[in-house]
Amino acid sequence: MFPLGDDNTERRLTPYIVWTFIGVNVVMWLAQLAGGEAFTYGWAAIPYEITRGVDLVQAQMVTFGSDVVEIPQARGPVPIQLTILTAMFMHGSWMHIIGNMLYLWIFGDQVEDTLGHGRFLLFYLVCGAAATFAHIAVARDSMIPSLGASGAIAGVLGAYLVKYPRNKVKVLFGRGIVYMPAFVVLGFWIVLQLISQVSVGGAGSGVAYMAHIGGFAAGLVLVFVLAIGRKRVAAEPQKVIRLSRRR
Repeated sequence: MFPLGDDNTERRLTPYIVWTFIGVNVVMWLAQLAGGEAFTYGWAAIPYEITRGVDLVQAQMVTFGSDVVEIPQARGPVPIQLTILTAMFMHGSWMHIIGNMLYLWIFGDQVEDTLGHGRFLLFYLVCGAAATFAHIAVARDSMIPSLGASGAIAGVLGAYLVKYPRNKVKVLFGRGIVYMPAFVVLGFWIVLQLISQVSVGGAGSGVAYMAHIGGFAAGLVLVFVLAIGRKRVAAEPQKVIRLSRRR
């Protein structure tokens, strides 16, 4: 069930913040490619570093699933807690960033339309931080780097679910393309995260499912808090973006 687009015909604001976040993620990914392993390991979020306020610079032997592996470390920012911010713009592979940016592109614009530019910027960053803290809550002593925009984007998905539950989403389902209401697509996604966290957790899976759950929960709540007093812009809708033209 892979999303390809949504019905955004009622969107009124141009999603400048969504576009900016996509641009920042791309720039950071290019910096990772240029800086290599040292940059990635230094600026990713490591629970052990954040909870203890230390910067690991020597490789560490850690248990990863049923194996004991060596995890490289590198010097990071000062204070090291800044990695809570930097890690949410970093990725582990081309498919990682492409998948995350696709989700942000599809679902982020209408949440930005709901909150407005400034509030959406705050919303995204707080959801990303909440995702990291949720991960730390279940992996306080982990020395495995955590990175990716998916925690913040999970917050976007949570907000979209409660604000646009019946909006049509175009998805690749099996070998065909179908349209489903958002509550089915996003409901399936969060249930999958919950099942994965309970069954395999994050320690040996390579995926911080709890970060997704934490970001999603933050988005569910924060979209209502930040929408207080928000007046919808009374402007003509943006040019319709047809579902069939979404990428």
